[in-house]
Amino acid sequence: MHGPEAATDGLLLALRRTPDPAVMILVEGVSDQIAVETLASRRGRELATEGVAVVPIGGAGAIGRVLAEHATTTVRLAVLCDVGEHAQVRRGIAASGFDASVHVCVEDLEDELIRAVGVDGVQGVLAGEGDLRSFTTLQKQVEWRDRPVDAQLRRFLGAGARRKLRYARLLTDAAVDLERVPRPLVDVLEVSGPVTSR
Repeated sequence: MHGPEAATDGLLLALRRTPDPAVMILVEGVSDQIAVETLASRRGRELATEGVAVVPIGGAGAIGRVLAEHATTTVRLAVLCDVGEHAQVRRGIAASGFDASVHVCVEDLEDELIRAVGVDGVQGVLAGEGDLRSFTTLQKQVEWRDRPVDAQLRRFLGAGARRKLRYARLLTDAAVDLERVPRPLVDVLEVSGPVTSR
């Protein structure tokens, strides 16, 4: 699932799996959805069974529209967003009248995962996927060769929809110790449930 329609497809898929959710976790994109769902699975949770839908909205700018579409529901709401989109998300929630918990990545999901897994750990995952040579090519580019390795990794992981989606899962899995998983991912899941009754 990638390309311009990925978030719409992800939203429809999430609501098809959980058509009448008790809880909605709104995330900006499909890579965020994959990371949240991967972490939930690692923790032994079955979100659809619990009535929890992880919904990619296609960017923070869409939050007002998405909330308006659910204005008559009593759904519990949690939001995961990047720090640069925090203010916009807060404005959208305030305008909607919803009560929602908001969980903010320091920069973005890739930044959180790199810090959780560690620079060496991420490069180990790249090596295992056959992507280390491509990464070292990026490191040699004039605009990137003097940048810190974590910034280089963030650029590499964020370049291309397929790569971004694939590594959202791989790096969430790579944080072998669940205590090392990015705090915003942990917190948004803790707020969301588990839900045992509707």
